[in-house]
Amino acid sequence: MLTIYGISNCDSCRKARKWLDTEGVAYHYHDIRVDGVDREMLDRWLAVADWKILLNTRSKTWRALDEADKACVDQSGAVRLMLAHPTLIKRPVAEAGESVIAGFSPEAYSTFVD
Repeated sequence: MLTIYGISNCDSCRKARKWLDTEGVAYHYHDIRVDGVDREMLDRWLAVADWKILLNTRSKTWRALDEADKACVDQSGAVRLMLAHPTLIKRPVAEAGESVIAGFSPEAYSTFVD
């Protein structure tokens, strides 16, 4: 089953959900603000996706962080930050089986859901 992880007011998440609905693709939606994010989820995603892809350094949350938190981010630091601030995760994250993609584009989703 395809699961989409995101937040309700994210434009990319809304676009992804609308695209999936239009294409008739069944999915489960997991709101990371409401339903949370845990270490197990991040570990699954990091097994197949680079942490630099999952960490959204263009977000308002990233810009609001202390410079010390941003200065020396490696994978363990990124995980710590994403667990503390789930909106640092690039959205939406789509997970199907052992496959994961972050962000939305119709082209990527066309390939991903086939």
